[in-house]
Amino acid sequence: MAREQGNKVIARNRRARHDYHIEDVYEAGVALTGTEVKSLRAGRASLADGFAQVSDGEVWLHNVHIPEYTQGTWTNHEPRRTRKLLLHRGEIDRLVSKTAEQGLTLIPLSLYFKDGRVKVELALARGKRTYDKRHDLARRDAAREVDRALRRRR
Repeated sequence: MAREQGNKVIARNRRARHDYHIEDVYEAGVALTGTEVKSLRAGRASLADGFAQVSDGEVWLHNVHIPEYTQGTWTNHEPRRTRKLLLHRGEIDRLVSKTAEQGLTLIPLSLYFKDGRVKVELALARGKRTYDKRHDLARRDAAREVDRALRRRR
């Protein structure tokens, strides 16, 4: 059988860019069981409440929901189990020093297949305040109005 090529997005965390200022982005592999991969191939996952945490020199992904595989048996996985992320030692050390800063957290932006392997796009982010969110929405609305006006003039 031929190896898969390219990227196929499984799930995106749409609220992440609304709720956080993204400072830096990392790509990490995910240690999964067989039924988790089969469930992901069916395109089922949720990153809504997910976050990552560094403990004992390892990065762990928490609260990511991968539903049970429908054809699975007693070997099925737990939907919200903690999963290990696969990163290089230098990247982990950088994340440890950055998350030690006040207010920085690790959140998953997207989950995807890259050349047949499951990867997660992990962001180092700082939480937005409500007035920042309102300001971003107002800026987006103003840009949309300008685009509409320019289209009407043509």
